[in-house]
Amino acid sequence: MSIKPESAAEPVRPPRPSVSGSPLKVNVEHFATANLPTRYGQFRIVAFKNDRDGKDHVAVIHGDVRGKQGVLTRIHSECLTGDVFGSLKCDCGPQLNAALEEIAEQEAGIILYMRQEGRGIGLANKIKAYSLQDGGLDTVEANEHLGFDDDLRDYSISARMLELLGVESIVLMTNNPSKVEGLEQAGIVVDERRPIKTVPNPHNYDYLETKRLKSGHLL
Repeated sequence: MSIKPESAAEPVRPPRPSVSGSPLKVNVEHFATANLPTRYGQFRIVAFKNDRDGKDHVAVIHGDVRGKQGVLTRIHSECLTGDVFGSLKCDCGPQLNAALEEIAEQEAGIILYMRQEGRGIGLANKIKAYSLQDGGLDTVEANEHLGFDDDLRDYSISARMLELLGVESIVLMTNNPSKVEGLEQAGIVVDERRPIKTVPNPHNYDYLETKRLKSGHLL
């Protein structure tokens, strides 16, 4: 099947980090903290600045996490379509809601909300990839058609955020073993991977199968 983008516009290339050691060096600073009452319970929201991607990432925190081990943690990449508009094409919104609900029931927990839309390719490129998926490509094929790898995220910023929050170790809510590997390479102690379960629907079933078969997610 020959798939063409809806327009001839070239995809916008996200900046690639420069390697200066392992893990990648990045400076992350605490910027502001505020209370965040939600329908799930009482949280605090902490904003961070960094010198890597110029984006404002946040931690949503329940309870006191400083000095704690085995803190239940979700690293959630921003998904405007799923988190805000309730898109059924992915499982991002349900994963975020499930994480907020479960963490609110714990003594302490963290959600890092990372501004890494479309696994790092950005919102506009994600919509372009969506148009290719409408034409028959899966998520991996669409990214490759646009000249991107399946997943451009790195976890060095997330790791520095966790360090600034003072956690000793985490239990990571994820179906993606690459997140565990990325955080461990960046110096975070991951005691356990805890799967996060959502109910598939007719619109995201093939997407989830692609995550399982091509991206190594444990579904």
